[in-house]
Amino acid sequence: MSDSSLIAMAERFLSALKHCQLLHMRVAHADADGMTLILPWSPAIVGNPQTGAVHGGALTTLLDTTCGMATLCALPRFEVCPTLDLRIDYMHAAEAGKDIFGHAQCYRVTRDVIFTRGSAYQDDPDRPICQVVGTFMRLGPQVKGGLGFGNRLKEGDA
Repeated sequence: MSDSSLIAMAERFLSALKHCQLLHMRVAHADADGMTLILPWSPAIVGNPQTGAVHGGALTTLLDTTCGMATLCALPRFEVCPTLDLRIDYMHAAEAGKDIFGHAQCYRVTRDVIFTRGSAYQDDPDRPICQVVGTFMRLGPQVKGGLGFGNRLKEGDA
């Protein structure tokens, strides 16, 4: 898959996630090495108004989404891959007024599970705000998201 078609698929995927739309997240880069998303800084993502520190939930959303979308870079076709486990280690607070980048890559793909790792940073990827490892369950290319997704799982069609 070309980088431009991967970016277009990532943009479509991101546009389908309402919480990411509310945070104004966007795709910065996508290729075979991984996915990079941008969480624009805004007062809405501040968790501590006294210090201006970004809310952990906004960082968690950025990293979970980035890791989940990194699966697009590692699989030959789109698959629904829900989060199984996500661990985030916080290193330091984000600086107020600066966009936050999330980068993730898949480092192992098995028949059932995809393993990812990444980080969130502002100016320097070598000085991460936090680091993440995540695992995502492969449901297969026949399972599609949408309104009927939960019912198909209950019926055993997955």
